[in-house]
Amino acid sequence: MPSDRQSKYIFVTGGVVSSLGKGLVAASVGALLQTRGLRITLVKADPYINVDPGTMNPRQHGEVFVTDDGAETDLDLGHYERFTSTRLTRANSFSTGQIYDRVIGNERQGDYLGGTVQVVPHVTDIIKEFIYTAAQGVDIAIVEIGGTVGDIESLPFLEAIRQIRSDLGNDRVLFVHVTLIPYLSAARELKTKPTQHSVKNLRQTGIQPDVLICRCDRQIPERILQKISLTCDVGREAAIEARDLDSIYKLPLHLHEQRIDQVIVDHLNIWSRAPDLTVWQKIRTNLDQPSGECRIAIVGKYIDVIDSYLSVNEALVHAGINNCLSIKVTYIDAEQLTEQTVGEALATFNGVIVPAGFGKRGSDGKILAIAHCRQNRLPFLGICYGMQLAAIEFARHQLGIERAGSAEFGEEGTETIIDLMPEQQGLSDKGATMRLGSYPCRLLDNSKARAIYGKDLIDERHRHRFEFNNRYRQQFEKQGISFSGLSPDGKLVEIMELGDHPWFICCQFHPELKSSPHSAHPLFNDFIATAYRREIRQ
Repeated sequence: MPSDRQSKYIFVTGGVVSSLGKGLVAASVGALLQTRGLRITLVKADPYINVDPGTMNPRQHGEVFVTDDGAETDLDLGHYERFTSTRLTRANSFSTGQIYDRVIGNERQGDYLGGTVQVVPHVTDIIKEFIYTAAQGVDIAIVEIGGTVGDIESLPFLEAIRQIRSDLGNDRVLFVHVTLIPYLSAARELKTKPTQHSVKNLRQTGIQPDVLICRCDRQIPERILQKISLTCDVGREAAIEARDLDSIYKLPLHLHEQRIDQVIVDHLNIWSRAPDLTVWQKIRTNLDQPSGECRIAIVGKYIDVIDSYLSVNEALVHAGINNCLSIKVTYIDAEQLTEQTVGEALATFNGVIVPAGFGKRGSDGKILAIAHCRQNRLPFLGICYGMQLAAIEFARHQLGIERAGSAEFGEEGTETIIDLMPEQQGLSDKGATMRLGSYPCRLLDNSKARAIYGKDLIDERHRHRFEFNNRYRQQFEKQGISFSGLSPDGKLVEIMELGDHPWFICCQFHPELKSSPHSAHPLFNDFIATAYRREIRQ
């Protein structure tokens, strides 16, 4: 597929080590270009052979981000959506697994006319096709290449983007390379050699970077940036410092102050208006001048890898920005909670969240935390699996159903308050077989959820297999539970709330996936506002 004649491309690569923040750099560049009135999209190309991250353990890969159209994608797409006003689709994320699946499918259908199938051109052509498809109809496509330069699995992607520059020309393609400038405490100096070697590795693939983003834990002196410019053959204005900041939402302004957006539009020969940074300046002001602190506990089982709950954490930050509050999040290991310790563990918090998850492990501790919040009127938000466990807790302790549980637990004799969706019966594949993507939800009049959203019909994103069992609805409602959000046909419970509680709302969907620093999600925003009011009354 040929490239859209109008689209230009920014390719973001990384070197030296992983986790340097390529996704945040790509998202920040996208945000800055949008402030100039340009139409942008962002794409993540992941070199792993998995088809998508949907079946990956969160401890290995962090959370799975879900798009409106139901794609299970890398968490960097969450950064892309949070920093920009762009809504992404499955076209904005692809992996080696998907590329080879397409190539093998083509070969089996005879599309290669019996020829030998090779990485060049067959694999690289499909990579280019995926990129060109995602870039249709925009001014600039920002494409992040996952992994680190030098990785074997990244080579076909680097070759493909090298070909794109050869195909389209220098004024339509710009290469941004994110690298590391480490500080050696023993020598008391910053070292540029890792960056030089990383650029050398990139050059060996045929790519000369146009912009270097130099990650460091401190400010980089001018003489160091000049040295990097000289040894790596980039203009001084294109050697840009990206030091550690106390908030990722300060990065767009930090990069703008070094004129990265001007460097980009000059290189790509794009006319654009002057950037309007009002929103980002307000975000930075609210971050720097909070009026108070709100302490939130997240009770989960993947707490050793914070990226497992990345979108929940960021949605809390967004609510803090909107309420001009500093949010202090503490992760509590659900497996360590007991009846004797749960009260003390949650005593100092303004609110508690039980986020999404899978499997029985850790569920007992989460149920103890939910019971504590319900009984002690502590603001509580249950998300997806958190809602399901809240239903089980209520059934056990308020309805007297001692064997209340979930079909997911696989235990004999369980009363399945949470049961498998009918269309899931008999499925054996795990990937992409859940209720995925955006679904409508109708809100009950005079409910807290209706007041929070300010409208009757909402759309939220899902990622789950199990649902509330409708056989128990009446029993719950008689004991004070309101099912305030239902699917339009009334068959699926989407939101449940406890009427006589200051703030006890649970949702089957993932509200965190639609939150951003310029538009905090209504549920998180109201949860934080209520939790903080509870604190200042004490």
